[in-house]
Amino acid sequence: MTIIVTGGAGFIGSNFIFYYADKYPQRRIVCMDKLTYAGNLHTLAPMQGRANFRFVQADICDRQAVYQIFQEEQPAAVVNFAAESHVDRSIADPAVFLRTNILGTQVLMDACRNFGNIRFHQVSTDEVYGDLPLDRPELSFAEDSPICTSSPYSASKAGADLLAAAYCRTYGLPVTISRSSNNYGPYQHPEKLIPLMILRALADKPLPVYGTGKNIRDWLHVEDHCSAIDLILNDGGIGEIYNIGGGCELQNVDVVKMICRAVGCPEALITYVADRKGHDLRYAMNTRKIETKLGWQPEIEFADGLQNTIQWYREHPQWWKTLI
Repeated sequence: MTIIVTGGAGFIGSNFIFYYADKYPQRRIVCMDKLTYAGNLHTLAPMQGRANFRFVQADICDRQAVYQIFQEEQPAAVVNFAAESHVDRSIADPAVFLRTNILGTQVLMDACRNFGNIRFHQVSTDEVYGDLPLDRPELSFAEDSPICTSSPYSASKAGADLLAAAYCRTYGLPVTISRSSNNYGPYQHPEKLIPLMILRALADKPLPVYGTGKNIRDWLHVEDHCSAIDLILNDGGIGEIYNIGGGCELQNVDVVKMICRAVGCPEALITYVADRKGHDLRYAMNTRKIETKLGWQPEIEFADGLQNTIQWYREHPQWWKTLI
């Protein structure tokens, strides 16, 4: 069995490749990645040299290149992690987000149709739902909550989700979609909140926090995300959407304070900066569906996962120094 993982040199994609290779050592994994700034081939060093692993540098928008890979590999499944994902960058330049996140997804699904109606999993985000008020903790997003995007990034991911659902209904393509909350863990690009704050705290540099820092996110360790996707691939219902959340809602400033305590730097380093345009207030995921239908639950407590993540960045400066 061969599986194609797009965006596999990025944060979540690479962690999924490691997880999948360890769980299914006899299966073949083909990683397709454009190697933008967020893709790092050094991340995949543990996979290089394995007979059942292949890396191909390719843009998912390049139909000819994608079709050639599908023809050569004849995959049984595709997991699409390939995406532009940084909200600030989407505000500065929406076009590349629309191209990669929507048109690239279309090219991949066309390839799946043309080469045998191949199983396709779309990796999405809780940001497609928009946000919730800070003063209504009882509210959360379910899979049937309305799409209400706030940024060009989340709009592009919502567009890809809708297109995937349409391909399932119109063409019968075996599609599933997962929407996860904020991920953290090893190999995450330093532009994201947790690694950015870890590295700045380790260097005793100011820790810039948007607005008041009271925006709330639900944190999910990347390994728990990988296990959920694997479960959906094996047992998920075709055409179904599954929310994946960590069940750990925290204010951004409280996450930064936890990092300060763990690293041993003063909270006085926290500085409040002008807020992001259209900054979502709160994300919260209702994960009852994946818990009851597939039996999944997150296993890594945030405090433990954060401590392990800090230790990973301490021990791997050769990986992140080239990125900053």
